[in-house]
Amino acid sequence: MHRRERRIARVLTLIAGLVAGTLLALVAAGLLATWIITRVVEARYPPAGQRVAVEGGHLAVLEAGPGEGAPSRGTVVLLHGASANAMDPMQAIGRRLAGDGFRVLSFDRPGFGYSDRIAPDAASPAVQARLIAEALGVLKVGPALIVGHSWSGALATALALDHPERVAGLALLAPVSHPWPGGSVGGYAAWYRSLPGRMLLTLATYTVAAPLGFVALDRFAEVVFRPQGLPAGYLDGARVPLVLRPSTFGANLRDLDGLYAFLERQSPRYRAITAPTVILAGDIDPVVKTDVHARALAREVPDARLVVLPGVGHMLHYVAADTVVAEIEALAVRERVGAE
Repeated sequence: MHRRERRIARVLTLIAGLVAGTLLALVAAGLLATWIITRVVEARYPPAGQRVAVEGGHLAVLEAGPGEGAPSRGTVVLLHGASANAMDPMQAIGRRLAGDGFRVLSFDRPGFGYSDRIAPDAASPAVQARLIAEALGVLKVGPALIVGHSWSGALATALALDHPERVAGLALLAPVSHPWPGGSVGGYAAWYRSLPGRMLLTLATYTVAAPLGFVALDRFAEVVFRPQGLPAGYLDGARVPLVLRPSTFGANLRDLDGLYAFLERQSPRYRAITAPTVILAGDIDPVVKTDVHARALAREVPDARLVVLPGVGHMLHYVAADTVVAEIEALAVRERVGAE
């Protein structure tokens, strides 16, 4: 009997060793694949534009528009949403606004593109607003039209509330602005904030997230564009694969994780916004519900103009670029008239 038990113990030990070895091999393979994908992505999409020094690091910014000394219709600052970078709004509407005579600055938010994460609490839109306001000061940009898409609806409104001297007007595209049903802490969120959850999420970020994302990135993008189709060349033109790098992937998760609690604190303040504001949203946005966010925000920001586009989803700066550009240019006129 003892001999049999010893044989069983040896077999179980062998199985455990094989399982552990297999898991270690898979982790090593994931780490190597992630490293390779990161190098390939950064070689494919090298830094563009300039890096602006702020306290604690640098923010990357793309610029387009009239050259030095040429007349300008004003400055437009573009702020991208989650899982994106400065090239997303620049290629959608930025170059067109530049062609129409505006100086256009499109920022990589902290931790995205080639901007440093800078601050430990940079997941907060208020912290990102402080850093962008500082960068605008370094660039000697006076009050500018701030355009925020999706996640950056929270960021753009934070700029208007906390740094009004930097904001001449707000154009909010499918903005996230309010706590949403089912978004409170609990369930899955509570699990991944636990120590085991954070450890597993960190492991996944450095092993499987990039390989899986590399394979399925086009399908993820198609979901965001629904009900419209994914434009040809979007992933490459908008440099979307940059989000697969572990540092950016982690920053993106932390930004999304902290958003609900931030909006609980900020949303009661919207009546204090004084900048001229236009809010644009699609009536069938599957990502950021227009009734929960855009319509509610329009009721609370004084004299805000709400434009709801029928049959349009979340990526309206691509699929309804004509309307978006026209509303931004009308906002520029409205801001100048109000300033006279």
